[in-house]
Amino acid sequence: MKQQNLIAVTMPGGAVQLEWEDPAETIGKSRHLLQGEIHKRFESDGDLWLMFLGFSDPKVRLSASLDFWRGFAALFAAKLAATPDLEELRQGVDIEATADEIQAHLERAPLMTGAEYLTADLLGRIWAGLKRDFEQELASYRGSVADFIKACSPKVHLVGRVFFHLVENKNDDLPFAFLATYSTRLDREGRSKHLPLKYALQEYEGRQAELLELLSTVHLAAKDSAVAADLLASGDIFHPLGWTAREAFRFLKEIPLFEKAGILCRIPNWWQKRAAGITLDVQFGDKKPSVLGMDAILNFNARLLLDGIPITADEARRLLQQSEGLAFIKNKWVVVDPQRLEQTLAAYEKAQAMTADGGLSLKEALRLQLTPGKFLGAEDQEAEVTISNGQWLQTITQKLRQPARIETVAPGKNFKADLRAYQQRGLNWLYFLHTLGFGACLADDMGLGKTVEVLAFLNRLKTDAAASSDPPAASLLVIPASLISNWTHEIERFAPALRTLIAHPGVNSQGDIQSARRGGLDAYDLVITTYALAHRYKWLQAHPWQYVILDEAQAIKNPGTQQTRAVKKIKGRNRIVMTGTPIENRLSDLWSLFDFVNPGLLGTPAEFKKFSKHLNSDPSGYARLRRLIHPYVLRRLKTDKKIITDLPDKVEMKTYAGLSKQQVLLYGRMVEEIRTVIAEKEGIARKGLILSSLMKFKQLCNHPDQYLGTGTYDEKDSGKFSRLREICETIYAKREKVLVFTQFKEMTGPLCDFLSSIFERRGLVLHGSIAVGRRKNIIREFQQDRYVPFMVLSLKAGGVGLNLTAANHVIHFDRWWNPAVENQATDRAFRIGQQKKVVVHKFITRGTVEEKIDQMLAQKARLADDVIAASGEAWITDMDDRQLIDLFRLSL
Repeated sequence: MKQQNLIAVTMPGGAVQLEWEDPAETIGKSRHLLQGEIHKRFESDGDLWLMFLGFSDPKVRLSASLDFWRGFAALFAAKLAATPDLEELRQGVDIEATADEIQAHLERAPLMTGAEYLTADLLGRIWAGLKRDFEQELASYRGSVADFIKACSPKVHLVGRVFFHLVENKNDDLPFAFLATYSTRLDREGRSKHLPLKYALQEYEGRQAELLELLSTVHLAAKDSAVAADLLASGDIFHPLGWTAREAFRFLKEIPLFEKAGILCRIPNWWQKRAAGITLDVQFGDKKPSVLGMDAILNFNARLLLDGIPITADEARRLLQQSEGLAFIKNKWVVVDPQRLEQTLAAYEKAQAMTADGGLSLKEALRLQLTPGKFLGAEDQEAEVTISNGQWLQTITQKLRQPARIETVAPGKNFKADLRAYQQRGLNWLYFLHTLGFGACLADDMGLGKTVEVLAFLNRLKTDAAASSDPPAASLLVIPASLISNWTHEIERFAPALRTLIAHPGVNSQGDIQSARRGGLDAYDLVITTYALAHRYKWLQAHPWQYVILDEAQAIKNPGTQQTRAVKKIKGRNRIVMTGTPIENRLSDLWSLFDFVNPGLLGTPAEFKKFSKHLNSDPSGYARLRRLIHPYVLRRLKTDKKIITDLPDKVEMKTYAGLSKQQVLLYGRMVEEIRTVIAEKEGIARKGLILSSLMKFKQLCNHPDQYLGTGTYDEKDSGKFSRLREICETIYAKREKVLVFTQFKEMTGPLCDFLSSIFERRGLVLHGSIAVGRRKNIIREFQQDRYVPFMVLSLKAGGVGLNLTAANHVIHFDRWWNPAVENQATDRAFRIGQQKKVVVHKFITRGTVEEKIDQMLAQKARLADDVIAASGEAWITDMDDRQLIDLFRLSL
């Protein structure tokens, strides 16, 4: 029986939401007890689930995302349990997570939904919420604070009153000193002070039970710790001791056992920082290679470091003569593990020998950042190996991580758009990667203009080619079929100089496509095709393209599909992928994406799978993975303070959809029917025919089943439904909310059913037949923190009086062709109280009456403002017969 995993999702506003990994398959499936209890508390107790999670058994395996929050809440629980005087917590919880602790936890964040919203500020707010929840629960608890914590987690070890201290000593023979102390209340104010443990023998003389209670944590530690057992058995725990380096090292290694038992340890800072002793640092790319690209050969050099300070091999070898434990070198204590040090020295000597052979390729060098120990075969050994960038490579990666530092490039001749500042930085970044021969992942948020940035880049390549003697070369763009209209419109608008061939039978006949092939594909700047055709047109895979560009690149997230394999066979000098979906939601998706962008960077499937397994025990690998891919990913969010001032408060975009075969057929029939009867009608009858025809065309453009009044509203039969899926899948991946407006009440149900299949949960519906009292509840439900992903509204019912600022996407599924009415609907989300940028998608079916009327409105803004606002669609009835037929005719 399949076991469902409970996952934690960070929402755009910073709330943490729990979801079953596959909601549709959850009922009746096995859930282990802890997951079920966590989810139950999340549903009923609000934020208290997180405090419960922090006290839960860390040995019970949870999903990576939920384990991340368990680790953070467990840090809070551990600090509570380590409070020397627990009753003081009743006066207020005064424990904090340090900036270093928060940053370290952020770096361990796994690839999960909402990871892009994780910040130090967010963790700080959640920590404050944990404190508040604990204080509120404690206020109504009648027992002691210790009893309350024990009730939260019976297995927790509360800190006792005994402390272990280890300090450095000036004595050369015994360089460390140990002392055990205990806390006692001595002053009138009741403030706790520390005394050497020997005074407890006097204080509790004749009270053996109380002395045993004081030493209970030491006895508990002695069950697992040889050091604690020896101290008790010999009675040395009551006396200050001088220790050798070996004895101190033995003590330091057992600190986790002491702390688990509830003994607080005061130790030197250098051990708290977990100094790694001697490490091998392999530095790649100090000099610029003669040939650029992922296969460029980089020089490298190896050196031995002691806490960041270079040391010689002879100095390291001398340490091997020291006994196991600690050694004092260069005025600091260093951990000496002979076996580990010996292997590190062997790796160093092997590296020295390899430098004479040249170097490694750039992708091999970068890949080693994921698993540094793999270098020189040290992956499964004890050698300490770090990989770092030399001067040239460091300069390159710094620029890629900070695009503002990259030199500005112009988009080239005849480009028609004025790029916003962040879009210009996107162009600079793409062009800089181009000069280096690196692939790129452009992952800007939806609405920020990825298409414009790529068109500016292609236009710049065309300008460069015209100015050079290099032969022209075409690039290939692979997209979902539903995006063909969007891309052709954007090219016509912004980069009309690009010579474009659309390799799709719905736009050009097979004969025209074959003719273009015979004339030479490099006569074009850009060839556009679809994912479905990428494996059917074998000639696409045979041609050497300048760039292969994928839009909605999540289409290749599954490496095993025929579609993905076909796309990855296409040959190109370089590659770009575009996606508005966060790329860090799933490890397997990320590997497949980068296997296309920069093949080999993340290793083979087997190597990456092995790396992924290690993440369960070593979450620090997530930080290494992010550092590795970050230079080749450009992702800007609508909420990014660096670009938010560069955006209008409301980003409006026209979203084009094609027609299905059934829609094309029915549309053609309707035009012919109107053509035969329009000339026979006059006056009111003519106007009535025009308005009724206009309504039918709108219905048909939405979905054939709406026009016919039958059917199940299959997605494949409507271009708009396909386009709606693509947009809403991205909205769902970011856990944002959307309003979908339609002027047809009968469309609200089918749209709600379709959207529910995308968002994996039901949304809300609002239309004129819903009672006023129920409307208030619907609005309240949508505005709450809990995730209600969408609301479908009839345009008139949702046009006025509603405050729906929880949404930051608005979709006009069909057009009213009255800007005032549409704006009124949009303003349900875009109004006072909205803290997010609102993206407005206006759906238009390409080549239909919808596109032609939209063009007329754009050309006659005054008409739109003065006439349409007053008359609605009646102005269309004043057209003559020829104008009407031209308006209705399908123009593909």
